[in-house]
Amino acid sequence: MEIYGLFVKVFSFLRPAPHTSPIENPQEVETTYRYWRLRTFYAMYFGYVFYYFTRKSFTFIMPALHREGFDLVSLGLIGSSLSIMYGCSKFFSGILGDQSNPRYFMAMGLILTGVCNILFSLSSSLILFAIFWGINGCFQGWGWPGCAKLLTHWYAQNERGFWWSLWNTSHNLGGALIPLLIGLFAEHFGWRFCMVIPGIFCILGGFFLINRLRDTPESLGLPPIEVYKNGEQKQKAKQEELPVNTILSQFILKNPYIWALALSNFFVYVIRTAVNDWSFLYYYEQSANNPYAMASACCCSFEVGGLFGSLFAGFLSDRLFLGKRNPVNIVYLIGMLLMCYCMKTGAVAASFFPNMVVMFFTGFFIFGPQMLIGMAAAELSHKKAAATASGFTGCLGYLGAAFAGLPLGHVVTHWGWDGYFTLLACCAFLAMVILLPLWDLKENPRQEAIDALV
Repeated sequence: MEIYGLFVKVFSFLRPAPHTSPIENPQEVETTYRYWRLRTFYAMYFGYVFYYFTRKSFTFIMPALHREGFDLVSLGLIGSSLSIMYGCSKFFSGILGDQSNPRYFMAMGLILTGVCNILFSLSSSLILFAIFWGINGCFQGWGWPGCAKLLTHWYAQNERGFWWSLWNTSHNLGGALIPLLIGLFAEHFGWRFCMVIPGIFCILGGFFLINRLRDTPESLGLPPIEVYKNGEQKQKAKQEELPVNTILSQFILKNPYIWALALSNFFVYVIRTAVNDWSFLYYYEQSANNPYAMASACCCSFEVGGLFGSLFAGFLSDRLFLGKRNPVNIVYLIGMLLMCYCMKTGAVAASFFPNMVVMFFTGFFIFGPQMLIGMAAAELSHKKAAATASGFTGCLGYLGAAFAGLPLGHVVTHWGWDGYFTLLACCAFLAMVILLPLWDLKENPRQEAIDALV
């Protein structure tokens, strides 16, 4: 009991910030809300860019490790170690995220993932690579829950598609900058240097988050976002968080819509992670001239396409489909099927441009569902369970990402790249079929009963 009490005391700073006395002056509420919405957004945006620096760094040192004697199966094993640990962490840290202050929770994860990248750079054996990369995946899971909580508490449902999609481009900015950073330094300074630099960035980024972020609007004396933005009748907000068993039973495990979203996310993440993790090696091996330049350019194009795809998906779901997320997911997955066909049937061209176009639209069509499935999960549960719901779908998503590691290494080894592209097309089709029954859903049909529990 003494050890438990010490543990609780040491980590008490992770508890949600208490509500403070409400600000009564409407003009002050307006000014304060506008300031903190902007500050919250850019802080978590750049914080997640830093998270990506230490999540994708391994992808771009794979050719260097391959040259040092690590085969495709070994490289896939290292990649899967992160995905499995990240998927589990995303679920359990989602539960913690709903009970925590994202200011410290997100920052601690960022600092520790930076440390893991540095430890990886000091290793040489397969077992140590897999251990440190797996631990990195554990701390990577601390980034998303804080963002999900902040996005649902600071931005209203009828505008959330825009803000969530804009935030989601942090994936693409981080993913696009990493190949440029690695491509610039890997050939001259070696792959170890390219793991240390992102690690240092993330440690510094963690302290940036502590300085910039705060918890919910109520912790700053502001009204809930629904009152501020939509003029809903103000009710006395409950200070205490929901019990974990209520969140899990009522909002997650007994919610068929969350299960459907999570299962579709499994297949979406197989595609996203497969393209993210293997395309650099694929283009590097296929290119006769300037392989690093070709591979880096195609990976950057994938991330740039994802940036525009996320923004357009958020706009469509807000404006054209009036807050419905799944119609956009289905349309995008049809586009992804087309891209799988193009990648499978098109030979690698000598010119950069055709490959970059295909990779641009591959990123465009896969990052829309990657972003909107997490948003739909938050909206089909409850805002006090947003991080847990998103974490649950993310957990299954990263089990799919794990499948894109070691198993896909075997697929490429035995069936070549044609088998790889065929598998991606099957995943896109299955994800689309699973989401079809959710076409018309905007919020949980049991929303009134859910609200009575909160």
